[in-house]
Amino acid sequence: MTRQIQVTFDAYDPRTLSVFWRDVLGYVHPPPPGVDLPEGADPLAAWDDFLEQAGVPEDQRNSASALEDPDGSGPRLYFQQVPEDKVAKNRLHLDVRAAPGQEGQERMATLEAECERLVALGARRLQRFEPDPPMTHGFIVMADPEGNEFCLD
Repeated sequence: MTRQIQVTFDAYDPRTLSVFWRDVLGYVHPPPPGVDLPEGADPLAAWDDFLEQAGVPEDQRNSASALEDPDGSGPRLYFQQVPEDKVAKNRLHLDVRAAPGQEGQERMATLEAECERLVALGARRLQRFEPDPPMTHGFIVMADPEGNEFCLD
């Protein structure tokens, strides 16, 4: 029997970090439980209304956020608020597959273009690793707005 996974991020600001990863991956914020959103409605605004109606104090409304793959094939991402900042290198990281099947300079050009897009969203570029076949096809190490490392692969 297979299992589904959820990738959980500890975050200082779950909502902002979820918006960053939504824009990186093309994921969506799911609607609140029992809420059918009309086409084009803002799910984050629906969550604001839902939490207010549920009586959740305003200072607790950013304690968590989630994302889902609109195609249903990728893992769910969950962002939970923690009081401390990130202080060390990740023991686990995401690889964002931005250039599957590409090699050489074509691959690196695709990765550089995606790197520029992600920097504009708030990521930081950390290091570029050149292609060195057969061991690596080249990749770029980045960090999200809260410092979590990930690779453009």
